[in-house]
Amino acid sequence: MLKYLGRRAIYIAATLLAISLVVFVIINLPPGDYVTALRARYAVQGQGLTDADVEALRVRYGLDGNLLQQYWNWLTQIVLHGDLGMSFEHQKPVSEVIGARLGATLGISIGTLLVTWALAFPIGVYSAVKQHSIGDYTVTTIGFLGLATPNFLIALIFIYFSVTWFGSVPSGLCSPEWCDASWNLGKLLDLIGHLWIPMIVIGTAGVAGLVRVIRNNLLDELQRPYVTAARARGVPEGRLLRRYPLRVALNPFVSTIGWILPLLLVGDIVVGQILGLPTLGPIMLGALKAQDMYLAGSIIMVLSVVTVIGTLISDLLLGWLDPRIRLGHQR
Repeated sequence: MLKYLGRRAIYIAATLLAISLVVFVIINLPPGDYVTALRARYAVQGQGLTDADVEALRVRYGLDGNLLQQYWNWLTQIVLHGDLGMSFEHQKPVSEVIGARLGATLGISIGTLLVTWALAFPIGVYSAVKQHSIGDYTVTTIGFLGLATPNFLIALIFIYFSVTWFGSVPSGLCSPEWCDASWNLGKLLDLIGHLWIPMIVIGTAGVAGLVRVIRNNLLDELQRPYVTAARARGVPEGRLLRRYPLRVALNPFVSTIGWILPLLLVGDIVVGQILGLPTLGPIMLGALKAQDMYLAGSIIMVLSVVTVIGTLISDLLLGWLDPRIRLGHQR
């Protein structure tokens, strides 16, 4: 196991190094840089910047070197000092900008993940066990609608009914009167009252997709010869279902950790904009638009780290859950 983990650690380090290079290059592909975007913004406001001002700003922000030098400086700061650099747009360390929104992002992400799993597993099992029933057809229809409907459209529907029925627009994770208040029971209840909306909006497609995967996997397992043999021996249906096919149906939950964690962590960027969520998604969009390369690159690197760690966790859990994977690894 230690040898396996050591080998995976080397792969992870090489993968992250390659990702950092690709991310930095892609972020800098648009013409110009942050200073160029800033100069254009000032020009629109009637406040022009001279060439001397532009050069001084490039030196101040470390943009006076070539792309390779900028990448090397950014990489060495992260590896040697754990410094993600300064955000040009926010004039703060990148770590502070990310940290300010990390709590809300994690809260929404973990809540959405738990709700997704809690709903998808029993619904998928029911749909498979009751195949061709009215409930199965209902679940299948709703699942297709959930997969086909964009999350931002669901968010707009929530806003429409909120305005129509309650006369207010759901925005953020707290009411104006509670945002600056200290934590107490009232603020906690207000947070819960706001939290369920982004959890449902962001988790809809995830629930629908997992239900389809679980249903299909379980239907495939229920047609295996070992299930027929167990039924012939008189094994009760409930015990048979829990002991064998359900273990295989758990595989989608475990195998999706690697890609679902970063998606939940950044959230749906468009949904975050519509609902005014204080998450990393809108911050990353703003950084990309402003060509704030250190902020945008650092957020993407955080997501990359979460992805590779989530993939490692998925592999380890799958090996523990499914003996066939362990035997395949030993061969």
